[in-house]
Amino acid sequence: MQRFYFLAVFIPIFLAAVTIHEYSHGLVAYFLGDSTARERGRLTLNPLRHLDPLWTVALPVLLVAAGLPAIGLAKPVPVDFSRLRRPKSGMIWVALAGPLANILLAFCFSYFYRRTGWEILLYAVYFNLGLAIFNLIPVPPLDGSRILTGLLPLNLAYEYVKIEKFGFLITVALVWFGIVWRLVVPGINFFCNLWQVPLLG
Repeated sequence: MQRFYFLAVFIPIFLAAVTIHEYSHGLVAYFLGDSTARERGRLTLNPLRHLDPLWTVALPVLLVAAGLPAIGLAKPVPVDFSRLRRPKSGMIWVALAGPLANILLAFCFSYFYRRTGWEILLYAVYFNLGLAIFNLIPVPPLDGSRILTGLLPLNLAYEYVKIEKFGFLITVALVWFGIVWRLVVPGINFFCNLWQVPLLG
């Protein structure tokens, strides 16, 4: 019963967080000149449009089955960086939009948690912060890799993006060996301490 309650709470938080994350990418890309997400029906807050069999389903299930904390992503919103008015700097802003949206969402949840003490809101704080910080890791196709690509010289950026086809396996390995948590948990606790809510673990 407790596990069912956890899933009933976690799944809506998970879907809301990843949906707003991807929507923010598409919205910023649209404002910067690329309407690809809108043209393909991905500039939407409908979570069903953002589900991905690997990142949204397989990764969280694999982690839960292994007794590890669940984390996952949505299907990346399509962005044609060549259509952005300033492709290099635009790539960075589009990539930052998702994590920043989750941090803002976490701040809102932390505010209401301090007013109500509802534990579900604390879960929402942790997950949104975790999603934001996890995405800033520079492994393709995570947002951190897009930021790094935008900062690198073109010749190095071209070589760097070649590892994207191994991105899922690299990400699973980083999570499996605990490297992700050593990066993500301190980041979550930094914001929790700043916002005066209980630290994670």
